[in-house]
Amino acid sequence: MLGLLALLSASAPFADAISPAAIAAGVQGAKNPAVQAQQNGHLNTEGITTLDGIALDAIPEGRSAEAVMSAAITPASWTATADSFQAGNPPSNVLDGNTNTFWHSEYSPVNAALPHRLTIDMKQSYLINSVAYIPRQDGQSNGNVGQHQIQTSQDGVNFGTPVAFGTYQDSSSTKTTIFEATNARYVRFTALTEAGNRGPFTSCSSFNIFQTTTAAPSHGVGEWSPTIDFPLVPVSMAMEHDSGNLLVWSSYAASTFGGSTGGNTLTATYNPATGIVSQRNVQNTQHDMFCEGLAIDATGRFIATGGNSAAKTSIYSPRYDAWTAASPMHISRGYQSAVTLANGNMFTIGGSWSGGQGGKNGEVFNPSTNVWTLLTDSSVTPMLTADAQGIFRSDNHGWLFAWKGNAVFQAGPSKYMHWYGTLGTGGGVSYAGQRGDDGDAMCGNAVMYDAVAGKILAVGGATSYQNVDSTANANIITLGTSFTTVTTQKINPMWYQRIFANAVVLPNGKVFITGGQVYGQPFSDDTSQLIPEIWDPKTTNFVKLASQTVPRNYHSTALLLPDATVISGGGGLCGACATNHYDAQIYSPSYLFNADGSRATRPVITNTPDTINIGGTLTVTANSAIAAWTLIRIGSTTHTVNTDQRRIPLTPSGNNGNTYTIPLPKDAGIMTPGYYYLFASNAAGVPSIAKYVWVPIP
Repeated sequence: MLGLLALLSASAPFADAISPAAIAAGVQGAKNPAVQAQQNGHLNTEGITTLDGIALDAIPEGRSAEAVMSAAITPASWTATADSFQAGNPPSNVLDGNTNTFWHSEYSPVNAALPHRLTIDMKQSYLINSVAYIPRQDGQSNGNVGQHQIQTSQDGVNFGTPVAFGTYQDSSSTKTTIFEATNARYVRFTALTEAGNRGPFTSCSSFNIFQTTTAAPSHGVGEWSPTIDFPLVPVSMAMEHDSGNLLVWSSYAASTFGGSTGGNTLTATYNPATGIVSQRNVQNTQHDMFCEGLAIDATGRFIATGGNSAAKTSIYSPRYDAWTAASPMHISRGYQSAVTLANGNMFTIGGSWSGGQGGKNGEVFNPSTNVWTLLTDSSVTPMLTADAQGIFRSDNHGWLFAWKGNAVFQAGPSKYMHWYGTLGTGGGVSYAGQRGDDGDAMCGNAVMYDAVAGKILAVGGATSYQNVDSTANANIITLGTSFTTVTTQKINPMWYQRIFANAVVLPNGKVFITGGQVYGQPFSDDTSQLIPEIWDPKTTNFVKLASQTVPRNYHSTALLLPDATVISGGGGLCGACATNHYDAQIYSPSYLFNADGSRATRPVITNTPDTINIGGTLTVTANSAIAAWTLIRIGSTTHTVNTDQRRIPLTPSGNNGNTYTIPLPKDAGIMTPGYYYLFASNAAGVPSIAKYVWVPIP
């Protein structure tokens, strides 16, 4: 968490929250919402009576500032102090229950320099787990807090590590930060930047603190980090191979995708090394990348296709930190899936959420030539689910896996599985079998946890996208030769039914499953599953883990980080609703701890090549004896889909002390081109921090 006091560079202001009712009234853009929806190929009710197919009156509106204050701990006898204040705007104003008053840092006769600190003394200790910062409500924006940190203390002297940090959106809306429960008498709110870069100002109309009765989980089942606040709802995530940063984005606005005119995407970057969250409004590609198909190509670039701007393709280069426009697809799409192939091309299919409904057959993109090829015999029809909303949903979020011979295996969500060819202009599709006695599993999860053995874990999902109960079903799918029938093994179910969950493979081959809800209801946190679980491939059993504080449902995300932890964030994106989650937390699995709860000593990879080749040999050195070596392709995710992640267990052929010689897979369908984490684990199962290695196209 180094560098939290560093300042953010200037950035464009973000769009403010828009309520579902306001979306129907056409707040965003000049076009009538119904006309815009039809032009983008959405449901003709979109923006009129629905948001993403959900009835507007079924989406809970966010609480007013007054409702927030009434739900907080009553600040009787509390005191508020600050490092500075302007005459007439003292810190005590944040506790007076009046949104017409506010605290403001000193600006006359001199501008007091950032950072600014507001400290609340509650006069007694409470078990707390969230705060709500209400910016000034007088129509002015000076002093809106951007980058910040929140600390707690029992004695008012020792505040320690922040319980939350990050960056708030530049708006007058209430900012709620939820964190792991802690006992505290004092809360310190530190403003590190002014959200709009208007000067060294900080202001606050009301600062509210909330009590809980649920303590943080004990050691032994993993640990959740301080909360990371983003200035947007992180609906999409992707890892940058060169910097180790995490890039996230929402849509044209920070809190909604409805009513988009398709000209921009709001993004944010989290730097795990410094704790800084920066932000950017991407306008040069004229692409609203919400509900895009997403994959990382063989050179580590992020390829985002379709979505709110249904035909467009945009490419992000981590090396140059830049987005560029690429050739549009032949077929406009949204909610499709995409996957990078063994030859470095990218295959996409499905996506009737936008760009018209039906006929979303497969096409292939060549990143080297910037050319899309529509496959004449790659029909989407065989992979459709029997969704209650019909084709609008039934071709969404395919579970796609690159495999041998440049084939693509479609594991779901339909219960009927298929192979897709991708070569030439024909493609072709063939039946691969049924996923046991599992039904359609829309918005479930599928993870390739052992690519060498062709093993995929499939869990959860529901027969329809919404308004039905999900399942806890679990199956192992085993791939062999492409275009042959696969085998399916039904295993013990998860502890909990889940739809809209996320699943992430870990270095040891276990699969971490987090979030989701029992009853599929987008933009709702009802029936949330707050207890994650982990699946062990050796026992095929699921184990309950440390409970999450924040629900992670529709539009939530999760990815493996290079330190073998998992970031889990987002959910919502429904305007000024009650279920937007502008944050994330990082889960540290139990393999990072000793039995007494202290941090385990990690092995260290001291020497490894930057590039490794398919069928080649890896020579790598560590600082101690290593029991297991693993490659995991770096991931990208949106809407529960992560086609990039795959785990490749490695078996050394020999070693000379702590230097190991490791033969690599000979098939690009197993070790698909791209960037990978290389992990080394000791005999206790403790993984190293990963080294990045590149696998070029053969």
